[in-house]
Amino acid sequence: MHASAAAAAPPAFDRAAEDVGNIVEFGHLNLRVPDQLQSIVFYVTGLGLTRDPFMQTGVDNAWINVGSSQFHLPVGPAQRLRGRTLLVMPDLDALQARLAAVAPRLRGSAFAFERVSGQVMDLRCPWGNRIRAQATDPDRFGPMVLGMPAIEVDCAPGQAARIARFYVELLGARVAVGEDDGGAFARVTAGPDGSLVFRETARPLPPYDGHHVQLTLADFSGVHRRLVERGLVSEESNASQYRFEQIVDPDSGELLTRLEHELRSMRHPQFGRVLVNRPG
Repeated sequence: MHASAAAAAPPAFDRAAEDVGNIVEFGHLNLRVPDQLQSIVFYVTGLGLTRDPFMQTGVDNAWINVGSSQFHLPVGPAQRLRGRTLLVMPDLDALQARLAAVAPRLRGSAFAFERVSGQVMDLRCPWGNRIRAQATDPDRFGPMVLGMPAIEVDCAPGQAARIARFYVELLGARVAVGEDDGGAFARVTAGPDGSLVFRETARPLPPYDGHHVQLTLADFSGVHRRLVERGLVSEESNASQYRFEQIVDPDSGELLTRLEHELRSMRHPQFGRVLVNRPG
């Protein structure tokens, strides 16, 4: 027998499973809050997250660390994500105890929480933003112990596949379109551990109020060029950042939905900054 025939076959790997696409980081979700003290009570004392000790330490804004992502909470008229934020938390029993302890301080607000199962808890912040906290699960979330694996954004029926094409063609993103118990969706990969999920719903969508997400791109200039060609760049922030708000059909240019994106390059001074997190 030849040595080559006796050699073990090389292992077969799904190399595409390791692809990230052009969006290399999900940085933050930005929501204005009317009262910073209440936001600290909910996000830090209740959820058990960590206020960034180095950035925005005054009384007009708070950056709240969640693994490698953040909530940005500048003071202003309340904003509500049209959808919900998904969090992975290491101990839901401890989370439930903390939320029960802060409940009296948040009485009269939209704050609420419900233990859906041993692995899932649904919450509302004091201004009505929906959050689903899920227990650490290596089969679903890999090594993530504390983090923000997804932002789910509601969209109108029939839009998920068209939104997916926008992200593929203009942002060079890795996108999957499918349907599950919650209906049709488009999942946009946002870094190694995160995603934006656009989920179709028949519920009426409230008016867009200006909340935004921040993503980091590898092909920063290519996306900028394609957005400029379509007149979609809404802010030329600085050398390493720009913004757009309108998500359109790539063929017709029809407006599908609005969600402001703060897009950064990998040379942005905040890219890859290690965030301080308590164990949760």
